[in-house]
Amino acid sequence: MEKSNAKTDQLGTEPVGSLMRRFAVPSIIGMLVGALYNIVDQLFIGQKVGTLGNTATSVAFPFTTACMALALLFGIGGASCYNLAMGMGDKKRAGYYVGNALTMLTTCGVVLMAVTLVFLKPLLKIFAATDDVMPYAEDYVSVTAIGFPFLILSTGGGHLIRADGSPKMTMICNVTGAVINTVLDAVFVLGLEWGMKGAAWATVIGQIVSAMIIILYVRKFRTTKLEKKHFVPAFVHTKRVAMIGMASFFNQVAIAIVQIVLNNSLKHYGKLSEYGAEDPIACAGIVMKVNMIVFAIVIGLAQGTQPIESFNYGARNYSRVKQAFRLAVKTGAAISIAAFILFQLFPRQILAVFANSSASDGYYEFGAKFFRTFLFFTWINCLQPICSTFFTSIGKSFKGVFLSLTRQIIFFIPILLVLPLFFKINGILYTGPIADCLSAGVAIAMAAAEFRAMNRLEQQETEKTSASGTLVK
Repeated sequence: MEKSNAKTDQLGTEPVGSLMRRFAVPSIIGMLVGALYNIVDQLFIGQKVGTLGNTATSVAFPFTTACMALALLFGIGGASCYNLAMGMGDKKRAGYYVGNALTMLTTCGVVLMAVTLVFLKPLLKIFAATDDVMPYAEDYVSVTAIGFPFLILSTGGGHLIRADGSPKMTMICNVTGAVINTVLDAVFVLGLEWGMKGAAWATVIGQIVSAMIIILYVRKFRTTKLEKKHFVPAFVHTKRVAMIGMASFFNQVAIAIVQIVLNNSLKHYGKLSEYGAEDPIACAGIVMKVNMIVFAIVIGLAQGTQPIESFNYGARNYSRVKQAFRLAVKTGAAISIAAFILFQLFPRQILAVFANSSASDGYYEFGAKFFRTFLFFTWINCLQPICSTFFTSIGKSFKGVFLSLTRQIIFFIPILLVLPLFFKINGILYTGPIADCLSAGVAIAMAAAEFRAMNRLEQQETEKTSASGTLVK
């Protein structure tokens, strides 16, 4: 046990840069793998099934986002609570946070699967499935829903494993599932020609394997011995975990809501344009998922700071908290700027990867406009997720929740509902950069205010230390 505690205490002593590399790199790889699950499906479906298949995966995307929301609610929440408790020396309570989080991850996965299968067709209609797209979407989601419990457990459990000081195991879990998914996609979709259901089964099998790895690891948790009592849901522990994870949860819920509203707007205004209803939805889905690769890197980077920020805030090492945050912002900005350049210069080449010879000229024309206009401010998109995770990590969940809602709910949806009234389908394109710019401004203001508060706390700690030294003399 002493060895495990020493490993956890390194969060307060080891150089922040090396800790960031150790925790962020596996987290980034894990998040990238999660993003690639959908992209790989869309790539094979686009090549074999065509635009209608790609539109179906875009319509189905809110289901995946709902899974991620629940995974982060109890995964990030449980990990943050665990590290905060360990940083304060409360090892007895730490085990309950992990156990309760794992129980809730499993339960929520089963419930979401059941709801989806029972109300599948009405939900797909709400998510903007047209009559032509509906059969493809039903084939896909009727299978992927079976994997919801495994997806939620593997994603959320990965955060708990990282909090236990084993980020590489989280990476192995995610990479293993992704490799299986990619190989089986090639076999089922291209080789056996199973179409949408083939891509779906490839995804589910990969998720099942990842979940099995999580279960095997949890049986031998390193820094805290988990017992049966830790897995029995207790309101006090579950509430605390959910409160801390709420920012990440609402961020994903907001993404799902935005996707639904965006799909329906594209369906409506697409019919009124030369592009039609299906091509704009397909293009938007591809653009959003490609952008999710960038977001996955940034979110993985932010999540890599979570154990460092949580532990050191709990231990009152405020300078290390600020150092981790600044390093995340600098790295995230460099990644976002590189993505901006790529999206501006090579949109058609990216779109071509997800299309076969049946793709229309309108597909490429609208897709290129969507890349260049909608993601014009992608170079500052890193600020919102990094700041939101920062507030979650230091236990200020309400600030994290508010910040997670700024872009998608507070700014994006109202603008999306208004601009197309004046600019038709082009108004949808203008919504993205305006919302990005406004949310980045709010993130900067909130982070600056929190830094001033930490500076005051740091000064108080220094004064207490000086006073104690004087008394000893």
